[in-house]
Amino acid sequence: MRAKSAVVVGAQWGDEGKGKIVDVLSERFDVVARYAGGHNAGHTVIIGGKKFILQLVPCGVLRPDCRAVIGNGVVLDPIALLKEVTKLRELGVDVDQQLFVSNRAQVILPYHRMIELAQESAPGRKKIGTTSRGIGPAYEDKMARNGLRVVDLLNRELLKTHIEAACGEKNAIAQALFGTEPLDPAQMYEEYAKAAEEIRHFVTDTGTLLNQALREGKSLMFEGAQGTMLDIDHGTYPFVTSSSATAGGASIGTGVGPTAIGTVIGVTKAYVTRVGEGPFPTELHDSSGEALRARGMEFGAVTGRPRRCGWLDLPLLRYSNQVNSTEWLVVTKLDVLDELDEIPVCTGYKIDGKPVDTMPADVRGVEAIEPVYTKLRGWRQSTEGVRNFEDLPQAAREYLRFLEAESGASIGMVSTGPDRDQTMEMPAFTEALAAFGRRGNA
Repeated sequence: MRAKSAVVVGAQWGDEGKGKIVDVLSERFDVVARYAGGHNAGHTVIIGGKKFILQLVPCGVLRPDCRAVIGNGVVLDPIALLKEVTKLRELGVDVDQQLFVSNRAQVILPYHRMIELAQESAPGRKKIGTTSRGIGPAYEDKMARNGLRVVDLLNRELLKTHIEAACGEKNAIAQALFGTEPLDPAQMYEEYAKAAEEIRHFVTDTGTLLNQALREGKSLMFEGAQGTMLDIDHGTYPFVTSSSATAGGASIGTGVGPTAIGTVIGVTKAYVTRVGEGPFPTELHDSSGEALRARGMEFGAVTGRPRRCGWLDLPLLRYSNQVNSTEWLVVTKLDVLDELDEIPVCTGYKIDGKPVDTMPADVRGVEAIEPVYTKLRGWRQSTEGVRNFEDLPQAAREYLRFLEAESGASIGMVSTGPDRDQTMEMPAFTEALAAFGRRGNA
């Protein structure tokens, strides 16, 4: 019997609209668990015109009686979490009853931000284009077995010792390499000891909580952050994030074994965007790119940075589907293409004039890609808010069917606007998800 769980993963470079999709799907799930990244990920959800921007808290929290879990694979900034919790309380969300934080999650501290800011601005260093929120250095400390976990944050004596030792080391490094002013460990301890007490009641062994929920027949959705092409192993290294953003990261980042994952749902825009530095084979540097950015309101939910825009890249999508074992695709922002007479779609790659059928492992190889385009007919009429596939213009249906046939995964949903209700489902997807229907609170 297939497990009652699903991973929702970004199929491109993030910003695909996973927040809205997780919110729409969460109606069918008892628990939503975030498994990677930190508060560098922004999920925007619009419900009845009301906007919710979530950075750490999983989108399931916006559904009453749905448990929201921050897994062990997330790096947690306690101050950022408390700010987000405060906003959710003000918006009437019962976050205190619905949110659970892993005691094994790694903690971001101010010296992580200090180091990352200094690295990104240092002359002569390769700029990655991070959000400078300390995510990378926190994961570095985790892998160096020198990090602080949430369970340690709650131990005042251990916290004090850790901060004093870490500040001594990080201040010396930052001063020597970058000329950065030192941080005050005593002030840091007071601030984070206070924050620890405020988050204490959220903290638990979330691995046990999630596995127990599955044993009881509850349904579980894993919420991804960033996207496949930003994965530390499978993305366009070194222009990637610091965690496992692919579907495989769901097991690592929650403590739920891989055989307990029932299906994988990949989220792709009807075109492609990327934030920050790094290769982007189908990027547009002309008025077409500007038009996509304007119509799609392509600016980061967390940073406000303008996103780079390009045509849909099917070889990239096939690679993403391979890495994730994607069964279903969700296509977002179809309505952004409504005004185009024709729509180029990248269907193949060439390097040095020769066709290639694999994604190059090195960044120089990706930069050398020459996209091969197929031009599809545009539909020149509004698809905004359409909720039935048959009600779409014929050319829009052809565009989606072409995407489905070329990508190797079935289209399950299509988003035709930012609001929760501006979404259509394919009958086969609805039938497949019927097995995930809630059986009550986990």
